[in-house]
Amino acid sequence: MPTQTKIRSGYMEDIADELWNDWQWQLGHRLNSLQQLRQLIRLTPEEEEGLSAEGKFHVDITPYFASLIDPEDPHCPIRRQVIPLGRELQMFEGMNVDSLGEDGHSPVPGIVHRYPDRVLMLVTIHCASYCRYCTRSRMVGDPSMAFGKSDFERQLDYLRQTPSVRDVLLSGGDPLTLSDGLLKYLLSQLRAIPHIEIVRIGSRVPIFLPQRITPDLCNMLKGFHPLWINIHANHPKEITPEVEVGLARLADAGIPLGNQSVLLAGINDTVEIQKALVHRLVQNRVRPYYLYQCDLVQGAGHFRTPVSVGVEIVEGLRGHTSGYAVPTYVIDAPGGGGKVPVSPNYVLSHGHRHVVLRNFQGMISTYIEPEYYERTTAPKSFKVSSRVGRATK
Repeated sequence: MPTQTKIRSGYMEDIADELWNDWQWQLGHRLNSLQQLRQLIRLTPEEEEGLSAEGKFHVDITPYFASLIDPEDPHCPIRRQVIPLGRELQMFEGMNVDSLGEDGHSPVPGIVHRYPDRVLMLVTIHCASYCRYCTRSRMVGDPSMAFGKSDFERQLDYLRQTPSVRDVLLSGGDPLTLSDGLLKYLLSQLRAIPHIEIVRIGSRVPIFLPQRITPDLCNMLKGFHPLWINIHANHPKEITPEVEVGLARLADAGIPLGNQSVLLAGINDTVEIQKALVHRLVQNRVRPYYLYQCDLVQGAGHFRTPVSVGVEIVEGLRGHTSGYAVPTYVIDAPGGGGKVPVSPNYVLSHGHRHVVLRNFQGMISTYIEPEYYERTTAPKSFKVSSRVGRATK
């Protein structure tokens, strides 16, 4: 893996490459104190206030990710995502500790079952670094919320007893902060459940800690196909040579990769930045998947944009770049309503047999619908086996 230029202020500049490229060393030497960060960057008064505040959300930054921070620019998009500001503690209208209503859809601790055939399985409270707009700040990084073997068994028992579930998303925290052995155990148990077709992992580790994406990890993961991974990159500055190596290893292991971004004020809220990001992603075999409106979670008020900004970004991408480079802009509806797509209005009217459309250039055209249509009806016995194509271990 390429060696990242060390932190520019001189902090940790003498660390040997062998240690710098060791993901466990990176986790063990994360930056989290006012004193450490003063050695790295020229902190603003509001950053000092945020780092000194009582009751703030956890701060931990891998040395690698910290090395990407511009020490002189308080608007640096890397810096803004991981260094707290004093305004983080301000209340705002609609704020909710559990803004997505996950706890109300949790039949057992760590399982969120909101959609009929899909389940979110939370397997850790730990992340490589902590995003200041974290949706699960109510639990992430809190030792009292940690998951153990008994919790995993309750989660797995629930899945075994719920045949409607065909898709499981591992999240947390970040599943890729787990050891190879524990991750392999969980994947093995999930793959032993006949009705589970797809396993997904949501992770920001490839961005915060690309050293974790080792050949051994990728060799282990490719034994559990069909396995999908969604990464979380918000800005093109995050796609470094180290990240590109990790993404290539995952893609070469046959793992389809997607990206989930959060729309963040002052960080990625322009068409130009989003276009640069999606182009970097597709160059690295990552399909832009979702662009999220920032949640109404405590601490995230200053990151929020009007919804019209997200619609403007999608309109600035659609037709102006490849279709597979355009993410779906969604609002995760407060209170547990799930993901709601929000798009520019391309259908101007829909009457009897005529649909009036507007394209990305503003051109108006009419699509004439068929005069007669009979919908296909599937036979009652129609069923597709969920075991087709299952990889052997």
